[in-house]
This record gives sequence, C-alpha cells and structure tokens, in this order.
Amino acid sequence: MEKRISREDLQRMDRWTRAALVNSVPGFKSVVLVGTANAAGVNNLAVFNSVVHVGSNPPLIGLMFRPRTADVGHTYHNAKSTGYYTINLLQFGFLDAAHQASSKYPEHVSEFEACGLQALFSPGFAAPYVAESPVRIGLRWQEEHPIAANGTSFVVGAVEEIFLPEECLGPDGFVNLVDAGVLAGSGGDGYGPAGPFLRLPYIGSEPAKSGSLA
Repeated sequence: MEKRISREDLQRMDRWTRAALVNSVPGFKSVVLVGTANAAGVNNLAVFNSVVHVGSNPPLIGLMFRPRTADVGHTYHNAKSTGYYTINLLQFGFLDAAHQASSKYPEHVSEFEACGLQALFSPGFAAPYVAESPVRIGLRWQEEHPIAANGTSFVVGAVEEIFLPEECLGPDGFVNLVDAGVLAGSGGDGYGPAGPFLRLPYIGSEPAKSGSLA
C-alpha cells in the first residue's frame, strides 16, 4: 500500500523524525568528512552528505552548510576564513571513527584527535586531509549563496587537487568508487556500499563532447 505524507503531516512530526525522513527520501548520497583548520591551527572534521557536482569546466563542487549556532559552524568559519577545505570519502575501515565526527566538540578540540583519525597535509594547501580516506579532494572557497528560506548556505569550491588510487581511474576519466571501497549515505546516520553499478552506453546519439559538459 502506498503512503502519502503531506506538508501538514511533515509539520506535525517531531524535528528528529522529520529530519530523518526528508534527509533520506531523496535517495543515496555521497557521505564525506570535510577537513578544515582554524586560525589557531586546530584541525576540524565534520560529516557532510550534501556534496553536489556544480561543473567540470572549471571544476567546481558544492556543499550545503547548516545554519550557524554557538556549537555548529566551525567548518564553515574555518573554510571561509582560510579559503581552503577538503572532502574525504569514507570506507568501512574507519567508519565508526568518522561517524563520531558528527558529535559536537568545542572549537579548541580537534575531531581528528578525538575520533582517532590522522591528519594529512599536502604542500602549500592550508587544510587537512584524512589520511585513512582513499579519495581526497582539495577545494578553495569560490563563492557562497545564502538560502533565505532556512538560513543555510550553498558554498561553491574550486577543485585544487585530487588524490585517489591510480587503479580506480579509468582511461576515460571515470573513477570507480566501488573498487575504492567508498561508502554511500542515507539520512544522517545510514551508511552502505556504493555498488555494484552499471555504466550504460548512449543509444541513438553521441554523448556530449567534453568541451560542452557543464
């Protein structure tokens, strides 16, 4: 039997039930650790499941940031003030530690140390990577788009560098995240394997040329 949930039904739910439903119903998403450092040199980590491909020419990736409060917003402030942040994809091998980065820690406490993860730095790049992550992306703050409806912000970052297993990179540029053991996310606390998957051919027309792709 199909169930209909109206806007009124959603509004009557407690905040946690409504958040779990609206967060999980759009489908499986990329779930990542975002790494930043503050002005005092404290390394920060936070779990995000709002990664969005914005474009490939130039290479841009977007993140949705929650409204800032006294205990939420360290990642946003660090990324904006330094101009740099990292995206680190997850594997089962360090999932328990990564999930704990969702907990609230004071600004002077490093989630790397609190969760038992290792910070890794790339020369000339002012934000920490997660050493345990198989696929890591370094981003430079490009622009911010405030969302008036709920106080969130959509931040666009320019891709500065990418680290990934060489054997997972195909000759056509496709990255096989299944072979890299990367996890997908559902809701705020659901995790699972990202595959198997199919790559299908284009039928009846040629795929868009690389120069015309967004």
